[in-house]
Amino acid sequence: MAETSAERQVNASSRRRMLRGMATLALGGLLAACQMVPKANGPATPPPPETPTDNVGPGLPTDTDRHRVALLVPQTGPNADVGTAIANATTIALLDSRTEKVRITTYDTALGAAAAARQAVADGNKLILGPLLSEDVAAVAPIARDAKVPVLSFSNDSSVAGNGVFIMGFVPGQSVERVVAYARTKGHQRFGALVPKTVYGDRSTAAFRAAVTAAGGTLVAVESYDRSATALTGAARRLANAGAIDAVLIADSGGNAIRAVPVLKGAGGKQILGTELWNTDATLGGNAAMRGSWFASVSDGLYGQLAGKYRARFGKSPYRLASLGYDSVLLTVRIARDWKPGTSFPTTRLLAEDGFGGIDGIFRFNNRGIAIRALEVSEIGAGGFRVIDPAPTKW
Repeated sequence: MAETSAERQVNASSRRRMLRGMATLALGGLLAACQMVPKANGPATPPPPETPTDNVGPGLPTDTDRHRVALLVPQTGPNADVGTAIANATTIALLDSRTEKVRITTYDTALGAAAAARQAVADGNKLILGPLLSEDVAAVAPIARDAKVPVLSFSNDSSVAGNGVFIMGFVPGQSVERVVAYARTKGHQRFGALVPKTVYGDRSTAAFRAAVTAAGGTLVAVESYDRSATALTGAARRLANAGAIDAVLIADSGGNAIRAVPVLKGAGGKQILGTELWNTDATLGGNAAMRGSWFASVSDGLYGQLAGKYRARFGKSPYRLASLGYDSVLLTVRIARDWKPGTSFPTTRLLAEDGFGGIDGIFRFNNRGIAIRALEVSEIGAGGFRVIDPAPTKW
């Protein structure tokens, strides 16, 4: 069952009166249905006086049959569409899993992530799904930690993981490692990279260096650039002239890759490699220079089914990150089978060696709280993407 924070903001005393009134109505209905004929020598025994048993505190009513789980996502502001897509996907997951053990309440992080976390804890939630942004995770973490409530975030920033915080986002380093390892098995030895001067670029560079070394390749050059067309073209030209390179990673969006690839290929045939960012850009196959490029990402097979359900229910296509909301609910439902309502969430079960499965394939958390995902490698063609090395189906 899902609810929003707006539905929750009812004055406590009004809720008490409402629930007591409902209890009185229910009692009256029960007596009417089970009324007995009184003895001829005396009146019927009057019903006992009402004893309030609503167990309502200052927050939400105590739920003895279901697990209270908080969903922290932006519902207003510039990221509202993404947050709403994630929230809608959790609703679909609850319906698909047919669970009666989990109750999800949504809190708007755009109004203040720390305030949302404090309210979620006060309301008795034992697990937090979200938030989405790494800065929001940093604000939520200490509040959740003090309350001994684990956080299952949708961020891909590995620096915020650990000490009760788990991240489900698609960490860029994993797609870099996967595609470099695959390229190495296909005979590519000398590697170069083109990366933006961003946090994403810095992390991709670190992963790239480690991946080339682990695969037994040779790192020839890494060129970085700021976000301007001139800087990108200049970096691509420097890399093209850096020496004999047979595989180049472009750790940027598909649009920027399209600008760089003609320059790189003009200096000789090179295998172009990309990251999970390309998975959401179906237009890449329309550019002839991009055809034949490889990138690693989570599988899209089951996501297509989720997207179809989403469109049928909400009338529009979801954001790709909606799958994280869906899978977080599947994970919660699995653990809820042996989790007693009202008790602390069994955090150690998140570290199960066999991991979890979902829309995005199988994944498991390492001891740092980072989701390690099974990724596939795809090739860009004129008709779209073609899987050339499937993701593993078990660990």
